[in-house]
Order: sequence, then C-alpha cells, then structure tokens
Amino acid sequence: MFGNAEAYDRFMGRWSRTVAPLLVDFAGVPDAGRVLDIGSGIGTLAFEIAKRVQGLHVIGIDPSKEFVAYAMSRNPFRDRTSFQVGDAQDLQFADGTFIGSLSLLVFNFIPDPERALREASRVTQRGGRITAAVWDYGELMRMLRAFWDAAGDVDVRAEKFDEKHMPLCRAGELSQLWKQAGLENVHEQPLDITMRFDSLADYWEPFFLGQGPAGAYIRRVEADHLPLLRSAVKRRLGLASESDAISLPARVWAVRGTVPAH
Repeated sequence: MFGNAEAYDRFMGRWSRTVAPLLVDFAGVPDAGRVLDIGSGIGTLAFEIAKRVQGLHVIGIDPSKEFVAYAMSRNPFRDRTSFQVGDAQDLQFADGTFIGSLSLLVFNFIPDPERALREASRVTQRGGRITAAVWDYGELMRMLRAFWDAAGDVDVRAEKFDEKHMPLCRAGELSQLWKQAGLENVHEQPLDITMRFDSLADYWEPFFLGQGPAGAYIRRVEADHLPLLRSAVKRRLGLASESDAISLPARVWAVRGTVPAH
C-alpha cells in the first residue's frame, strides 16, 4: 500500500511537511540526546527535528526498505539523522536508549499499536516523552473526507474502504491508548492546518499514484465510472470551475505522555 516512496511523497508529502513542525512544537523535544522516529517514512519528521535542534540525533525506523532508502538519499542532516529498517512492534534497541520517541501519521497503520507503544515505552528513558499524531479521518481531514463522501455518492461498495473506519482517528482514542499503556501526564489536542490546491487536477491526480486506502480504492474503480467519481468530488468540493483554487482544512489528533519515573 505504501511501497512506492516517491509516489507517497507526491501524494502526502506536502501534508506531512506541513504537520511536522506543529508536532515538534507539541512534543516539546529535548535539547540533546537521541530520539526515535517511529515509522519514519520519507524522513519528514526526522528532518524537521534535526533542523530545529542541533543537539539531537534522530534515528528513524520504518518497515519499508524503499522508504528507508528514499529518506537516506535525501537526508540533509547525515551527521545527526539516520534511518534503518525496523518494526515498531519489535524494536531492536536496548531499554532506555532514547530520551524521547515520536511518530507522525503512522500509529493507526501499525497492526498492534498497543504492542508498539509498549516497545516505545521500553526504549524511551524514564521521564522521557512519547508523542504521536494521526489524521482525523472521520471528519476533519477534508481532502480525504471529500473523496470518500464522493465515492459513497456513486458507489455503495466504497463504504467498507472509507478511512473513517480507521482506528485511533477519533478524539480521545489516542489518549486512551496512552493511558492504558501506563504513561503519565497524558495530553491530547487537535493540530489544524490548511492545504491549498491550485486546481481540481492538483487535488485529483495524486489519488492515481496508488497510495493509501484511497489510492488502492481508486484502482478498483472501472475506467468508465471514473468521470462519475470525479464529478462527485467536484460537487463535494463546491467548485464552480475545475480551474478554481481549493483550500481545505485538515486536523490531526496529537497525544503526548511521559514514561513513568519508577
């Protein structure tokens, strides 16, 4: 689903690069030490952390060899940022290796997020902070909401693929997971952005890159039904003309919590 790193960058890169600074601010990263980027993908969060705090070394882990290679090939902070293939559910690091751990737009895709959070807690020092964020797929990630609502208008089968069914994407779900894992000082809040598209084509064409559930779904749509879906998307976006610029709000739910000191 996310095997093509360049395609993912074209589809979601603009989004992750906009959210990453907000998550770093929310996390309150320390001034020095090693931090873990869980599900580092194309390197967006790791690069933002390294850009902000020169005293930190960021280690990113991702299950995709292609994503790791892509991030390494574009790494502007090679002395302070590294990437390796790894499983968030089975981290190959000693206890207390990191002063903090972060994850951007990934936790809802991990098969066993509870196990991944236990692993993050294990490798994070006592008193260290674990921070994550996921899209509000059900309501306020308007780019995807408009797409799935339009798909539902023209295809009754779209409902079962709709990303609103994603785990951990609703208010309170991340914080509940953090508390269940025994983390302290748990705080969750929304982080909001706005994304601009130059035209309907700028919005529409990245869906054909095959990335994420929406990209997988659109590949299932018969070619003669694609104009219907495109028209439904245009209606959902409220566009009078396909050349009109589009500004869409988006929300992530962010959570942070502290590993107990004892």
